[in-house]
Amino acid sequence: MQLHMDSHHFTHGQLDLRAAVLAGVIAGTVFLVLGVVLMALTTGGSLLDPPRMVAAIILGRGALQSPQAFSLGIVLAAFVVHFALAIVFALVLGLIMTSFNLDSSMGMASLAGCAFAVAAYLINFYGMTRLFPWFAEARNLASVIVHIVFGIMAANLYMRLERNTSRRAKAVAGGPS
Repeated sequence: MQLHMDSHHFTHGQLDLRAAVLAGVIAGTVFLVLGVVLMALTTGGSLLDPPRMVAAIILGRGALQSPQAFSLGIVLAAFVVHFALAIVFALVLGLIMTSFNLDSSMGMASLAGCAFAVAAYLINFYGMTRLFPWFAEARNLASVIVHIVFGIMAANLYMRLERNTSRRAKAVAGGPS
């Protein structure tokens, strides 16, 4: 068994945009499905409540009205905002992982993804509620869990999908990968 002791100091690694975008879309899809279902189960609300809350970021408070009615415009706005944020978060996470060599193992990637997700949750549900107060209603364990699932998935997917030539060069030279 090899002990994995790579340094996790700042390096000038290069972000793999393709890997980060794919990781964001895939982890964002899981987040969306899991989040909508868990929120409905834990709050007793509608499956449309989370999309309305997200759509209201760009459509305003009017998107929160008539919670029982389906609106294609609201759902599409929610998808645009949700996936844009998922991709941006995965890009930031990928940049952090690459810059600090946190993509050196699945364990390290998972830890980085979990820490990033908790920070994102705190920013989203405590910091951003000054601009979007309706998110205060969604402060619960289900929201924390879906953020952590997103972070771990995005980090591990990024690590698996990235085309890191420096890692390959280390492996070819016989160094730790």
